[in-house]
Parts: sequence; C-alpha cells; structure tokens
Amino acid sequence: MATSAIGSTSSTTPSAGAFGNLKTDDFLKVMMSELSHQDPFQPQDSSKLLEQMSSLRNIESQLSLQKSIESLVLNNQISSAGTMIGKVVSGLNDKNQAISGLVTSVRVASGKVVLELDSGDRLLMDRVTQIAKIEPNSASAPLAANTAA
Repeated sequence: MATSAIGSTSSTTPSAGAFGNLKTDDFLKVMMSELSHQDPFQPQDSSKLLEQMSSLRNIESQLSLQKSIESLVLNNQISSAGTMIGKVVSGLNDKNQAISGLVTSVRVASGKVVLELDSGDRLLMDRVTQIAKIEPNSASAPLAANTAA
C-alpha cells in the first residue's frame, strides 16, 4: 500500500520516455486538439494549461542556456589550448600512462579539446598535469656561461 505525507504535492517533469522527446510544436498540437475536443459545458481549467505552457518554456530556456554554456566552455578551452602551442606539457593519456611532449597543434574531437604532441601522442586538455615554457638553446647557453664564471 502506497502512502504519502499529508499536504504533499507531486510535480510532473518531462520523463526520458515518449513525453521527454515532446517538442514545443507537438505540445501545441496536443493542446489544440484537447481544446477543440473538450466539452463546451465543462471546459478545462485554463490556468493549468498556462502553467504547462510556462513549464515547457522554462525547460526549453534551460536547455538553450545549457547548450550556450557548453559552447562557451569549449571555446574557452580551445583558446587556452592555443596558448600551449610551443610549450611542453605533461599529463595522463586515456590509459592513465604519463606522457609529455611539445604541443604542435590543437584540435577538437568529440567535443573535447585535444593537444597534438611532437611525440605523436595526443593529450586531452583536461588531463594536462604540467605546462612548461621551453627556452631556446641559443638564449640559455650564454646564460649558463655567465653564471659559471
């Protein structure tokens, strides 16, 4: 026997089933069909209809906002990865093995930013553990000679 708390209310949210895939146009078609087939002597409560429409709009705007944020995050990662070209990075590959190398290019694969290394390895941006700036050999040689003297 199912019981519920006194004064509790239940709210409905789109499920992952058939109604979860319902688009705005589909919802409006169903709503118009219900309105055109309702009994004129017992009309449906319009406040419930407006509440459903408002809920649908809120869900749509949340999904749109989520997509925008995901796009912004990806663009930010691409920008950050671009600054790593010419730098030595270390990190863990997909097999959790430590790899390192000079970043030669950046690409996006399956919505993830991937660093291409001079060693031929690929490293996901979110798996980088260390970034180092490489010093040119010609600039470091005189510096070493001056510090030894």
